[in-house]
Amino acid sequence: MKDTPLSNCERDFILKAIEEKKRLDGRQTYDFRQIKITFGTDYGCCFVDLGKTRVMAQVSCELVAPKESRPNEGIMFFNIELSPMASPAFEQGRQSELSVKLNRQLERCLRNSKCIDTESLCVVAGEKVWQIRVDVSMLNNDGNLMDAASVAAITALCHFRRPDVGIQGDEVTVYSPEERDPIPLSIYHMPISVSFSFFQQGTFLLVDPCEREERVMDGLLMIAMNKHREICSIQSSGGIMLLKEQVMRCSKIAAVKVSEITELISKALLNDKTARKAGGRCGFAESMPQERITALKMDETPVEMSDATERANDIVEKAEAPSRTVPSPLVPAPGVGQVGQGQQNSWGLQEEDDGEDDDEDDDEDQNDMETEPQEKNKGTGDVVEISDSEEEEVVILHPNTSDKAKNSTSHQKGAAASKKRQKK
Repeated sequence: MKDTPLSNCERDFILKAIEEKKRLDGRQTYDFRQIKITFGTDYGCCFVDLGKTRVMAQVSCELVAPKESRPNEGIMFFNIELSPMASPAFEQGRQSELSVKLNRQLERCLRNSKCIDTESLCVVAGEKVWQIRVDVSMLNNDGNLMDAASVAAITALCHFRRPDVGIQGDEVTVYSPEERDPIPLSIYHMPISVSFSFFQQGTFLLVDPCEREERVMDGLLMIAMNKHREICSIQSSGGIMLLKEQVMRCSKIAAVKVSEITELISKALLNDKTARKAGGRCGFAESMPQERITALKMDETPVEMSDATERANDIVEKAEAPSRTVPSPLVPAPGVGQVGQGQQNSWGLQEEDDGEDDDEDDDEDQNDMETEPQEKNKGTGDVVEISDSEEEEVVILHPNTSDKAKNSTSHQKGAAASKKRQKK
């Protein structure tokens, strides 16, 4: 299913607003949307809300054979799933161009930047290593999926704990969390992606574009950077030509945003660690009393209610007292009636129907009076039978038999007269 395209009027409105340095959600040019980080009940599960864009990252691990080229290093695997629940434009079970693009960018951002010590994932050189798998699922799409995915993936990796392993000869024993405490991953730095959208061939620049702004943009620049101002990856798409000054300007903006997001991630991890040590509710169990299980909730607008009672009393005092008498109902035209409290129902249509019924009854009485003497007269003549049906009276006549009787009597009279003449 394809997504609903933007109309020309809406496209022109968005571009005109960007020219006037205004955005649809009221942000400034370099403002990020509100970022919210929550964790699941298990280690390695992270939810990130970037405005209305919602992403979930889940980290898992298993023992596998290493690659022949790198027998002493573990394996990192990333997978981004674009669910139809996030947007009607995403199809289930089919890898689109966008998902391939996001997968490659996430691999450059996290794996190629060497942010994780892969050698620490080796259990037995050349035989057993840990394979770390990061599954990122898009729950709701409102633009800038790459930034939300990078924040969710690196936060889930920092939150993840792998099982402890014991080696005795050729045997490898994996201990459960009850037997030994899980071990966190060795992470050197946290690369985070920051997206910049360009409009009108690079004339205007916006940070963290939303979904509608992405539809009308001419080009996109993604910069992955850590808090030490080291660029981990950079990618430009859209076929737009950027100047050196524009790229340097974007890198300076990205450095400020990355430091703020890194601090937010560190605080979220510390709060979750403190809650788990204290034995309080955390993750999914902590979200139940606050009714945050569903995806989004509506923000309430504060309303000033301090002088509401006084204003209401003033309005009541100044208002005119309602009349106690109820006006009589009026029928302006036939077929129109009034129904209300304290009023009688009056329908002009019913009155007309009653009058028509009375007229019909009078006509039927007159017809009955006229037909009675006729039936009496017919009874003395050639009437054969009259049915007793309640619905209608049926009179059956035999005009042929009466005519034959008259002809036979006249013929007999003529024959008798001729005989008398002959005798004379």
